[in-house]
Amino acid sequence: MSVLEPLQHALAVVVSGAHAGLGAVGSDPDAGATWVASIAAVVLVVRCALLPLVVHGVRSAHAAARARPALKELTARYRGQRDADSLRALTEERRAIAAEHGMSRLGCLPLLVQLPIWLGLYHLMSNVARGRSVGAMGSDLVASLGQATIAGVPLADRGYAGAGPGHLAVVAGLALTAATLSFVTQRYLVAPNVVTADLPEAMASAQRMMPVLSAGGLLFAGGVVPVALLVYWVANSTWTLAQSAVVWRWFPTPGSPAALRNAAPAAA
Repeated sequence: MSVLEPLQHALAVVVSGAHAGLGAVGSDPDAGATWVASIAAVVLVVRCALLPLVVHGVRSAHAAARARPALKELTARYRGQRDADSLRALTEERRAIAAEHGMSRLGCLPLLVQLPIWLGLYHLMSNVARGRSVGAMGSDLVASLGQATIAGVPLADRGYAGAGPGHLAVVAGLALTAATLSFVTQRYLVAPNVVTADLPEAMASAQRMMPVLSAGGLLFAGGVVPVALLVYWVANSTWTLAQSAVVWRWFPTPGSPAALRNAAPAAA
């Protein structure tokens, strides 16, 4: 059994539950709009469940920013000292600074917790689009999704090439929308909320390239994934943009361009 299979089954319950709920209030169970709303419901449920990790990540970034000057001074003070006593003292002082500023010991664990969920969603949508049943997504729901369309394009179809220019317009439009949302989020909301002054040049360059890489990756993937997954990416990217805008505006990382920009109107 795949490690992601339990996650797929859990997410299948969310999709089928949303689909059943929409059907209960009068939506056509086989309509593309019903399935689009069901996929959006998955985004809503998953992203709400992950909000505690988002809050933890914001607090960790703030703590690291507050501790950065002291850590920088500490590193400079012990530069070139490699004896056991100096290394031990350096470690102890780092721990003291981390504790003073409330830095988390979990590191990137919250991000790693999220990765299996994204992979589980990808595999769920891919399997259902191939006509495979997954847990609560039985053969009847799989068949229903297989018949559903968005602007005449089946949600189970893949790739840019298909039944004429209409197919290309829908798939390319969804991929371009997801890519644009991702680029705007990374370029104008995430990047300005990161302190890059003390980062190595290689890491700073990678940070600058992230908006282009994320958008390019979505455009490329748009040619191979099911249309249903593109719908999910658009909904998920919309949430990410809104969430990043809230963090950028009201909870910017201390010392970041976002914090300086938002502080300027208040000072004026």
